[in-house]
Order: sequence, then structure tokens, then C-alpha cells
Amino acid sequence: MKKLVALLLTLAMVCSLCACGGAKKEGSDDTKKAVKAGFIFLHDENSTYDLNFINAMKEACDSLGVEYIQKTNVPEGQECFEAAEDLVDAGCTVIFADSFGHEDYMIEAAKAHPDVQFCHATGTKAHTEGLSNYHNAFAAIYEGRYLAGIAAGMKLNEMIANGQITEADCKMGYIGAFTYAEVISGYTSFFLGARSVCPSATMEVTFTGSWYDETAEKEGATKLINDGCVLISQHADSMGAPTACETAGVPNVSYNGSTEKAAPNTYIVSSRINWAPYFEFCIKAVQDGTEIPADWTGTIATNSVLLTDLGAAAAEGTQAAIDDAKAKLLAGELHVFDIATFTVNGEDLTSYMADVDTDAAYEGDHEVITDGYFNESGEGFRSAPYFDLQIDGITLLDTAF
Repeated sequence: MKKLVALLLTLAMVCSLCACGGAKKEGSDDTKKAVKAGFIFLHDENSTYDLNFINAMKEACDSLGVEYIQKTNVPEGQECFEAAEDLVDAGCTVIFADSFGHEDYMIEAAKAHPDVQFCHATGTKAHTEGLSNYHNAFAAIYEGRYLAGIAAGMKLNEMIANGQITEADCKMGYIGAFTYAEVISGYTSFFLGARSVCPSATMEVTFTGSWYDETAEKEGATKLINDGCVLISQHADSMGAPTACETAGVPNVSYNGSTEKAAPNTYIVSSRINWAPYFEFCIKAVQDGTEIPADWTGTIATNSVLLTDLGAAAAEGTQAAIDDAKAKLLAGELHVFDIATFTVNGEDLTSYMADVDTDAAYEGDHEVITDGYFNESGEGFRSAPYFDLQIDGITLLDTAF
């Protein structure tokens, strides 16, 4: 009997040790917090902008094995706050939104739910709001647009060499959504990239007043083509401009993903932000209980700024030119907004106070010319762009938006 009791005690001790499995290591899967991610999108998969975010969401969440919920076609109004409330009620512990106009409603939701992390792409207020659970993010996409501009400039050079146009005819067209700094920074960096290889390039810009309006974008591209623009790019989210270019036989540089299927004969290249690294960073931070910075800026080095493969319309030598400039950007030898490469109203730029701490007056509050270049987001003071200068060589056809 004593032997049986001893045996039972020994077995109980062994089972207890097996159940404990030893001490858990800090940072192991067992100590990570459970995370459910929520996503708020302005449009759906029909928008190249939102599709880019949606693909990144799937990539990041699938990679980390994290459950997620998405809400699409959420306007830039109170509907955003309501969508955030629904996601909180569904158990989401980190919530992302993808459009500039969502910001105030994400801040409202962050204040209402201090235990949930709210991460907003393209916003400007996190660094001044001072909320521990509200964050902004962007990427140095101006570097990607600069590289795409090089592809455009190389195409212009090829057209000159082939006798299709003269140097005086190197006028590009650009369809923008609004006259926000984000759009201005984008079309200026694209223009400077083109000019770096084709010095005679000029550009006209028209605006649609909407991030996604296929009819307006198609009409805008057609207007620019009829006005003599021989190459078109865009900061708008539909297939309107690429299809107009394909119909007219005009080379096109798109944004947020390849449009080669819709424009196989005219598509050159596209730049885009890869949001997967940011999504993964934030989800891991919530899992580990670590801090998410108020502003996070992805770069070429973090794989957050990407170019697609070149299309059939790209000029010979384009990839080599892009690779050379990319290497210089990574090495810090090249700055997109080098003040030696542009003028404003015929004058060199030596100083500029940018509106970084956004307020109702939109007044400049930070000196951003340092070391010979405009210190744009990613190198500067917040993640979202604040380059809003109108440089020489670019003509705005309208500024109603």
C-alpha cells in the first residue's frame, strides 16, 4: 500500500511539472497579447488606393496569423467614428484608417477608447494631439515618385530621339485630386525626377476635387492630352487616366499599382506605398505591449516605397537609371527636393517655414531648408508630407480644389 501511495504521488508531481512546462520566456508566443485588427477604408477594391491598403492588410495579418475585420466605403465623416465604434465592439484592439479626412473621427474614437490603439495613414495631428493611443503614418513616397519621374523623363528622351517630339514639346500632364501638400509633394517630386534626366520637361496639373472619380479623371487626362501633354501621370485612384491614355496612345505613369492590364501599350511604371511593414509593426507592438510612435515613416530601406516592374512602354535604359538613383537615395547622396534643382518665381530658395503643426491658420511653424534641401517627411518633422511650394516649370490649370 505504501508503495502504491508513493507511486501515485510521484505521478502527480510529474504531471504537475509537465502542465507547467517551465517558466515562460518573455516575448514568447505565450506571453503575447491576443490581437484582433480592424481596418477602415474610404472605398473598396475598385479604388487602386484602397486596394493597395487591402492587399497590405491581408499580407500583414496572414503573415502574423491575426484575425481582422474590414469596413469598406466609409466616408470622411461621422460614419468613420461609427465604424470605429463597431470595430471596438467587435473586439478589435488595434484599428487602422486609410484616408486623410478620417483623422478627426479617429481621434474622437481614440479619446473614447484609451485601451485601443488607433493608427491613421496620411494624417497630421498625432504629434500635437499627444494621445498615447493615436498615431499617424506615411511613407517617403516622394522618393518613389521621383524614381517614377525618371522613368517618365527617359520616355521623353526616347520620344525625342525617335523624332516623335522635340525638346520644346516635352510637356507632361498630371491629374491630382486636391491641392493638398500630399498631392503637391507628389507631383513636384515626379516632375523633378523627370527633369533630372530630361531638363526641358515641363508639366501641367489639373485637379478633380475627389480621390476617386473615374469620369473626372478620364476627362482630366483627355483635357491634358488635347492641350499637348505627351505623357500623363496621376495622384488619383481610378482607372480613368490610364484608360484615356491607352485610347489616345499616350504614355502613362500610374500610382498605387500596375495598370498594365488596362493599358498594355502605354503603361510605363507605377510607384506605391507598401503598408504591410507598418501594419506588422503596429500589430506586433500591441502584441508585445511596446510603444507605437506618434509618427512613423516608411522608406525604401524598410520596403515601404516600391516601384512595379516596368511596362512595355518603358524606354531602353530606364531600369539602370532608376537603380542608379535609388542607390544614391539609399546612400544619402541624393535628396529629392535639393534646392539647387528648382526655383520658385525665378528665385533660388534658401529658407522656408512649413506648416508642420497644422492649425486653423495653416501658418508656417518650422524651418525646413537644411543642408541644401527641403527636409520633407521621413527626414523631417512628421510623417505626412508638408511640401506645398509651387516651383517653376509646373503650371496649375485650376486650383479650385
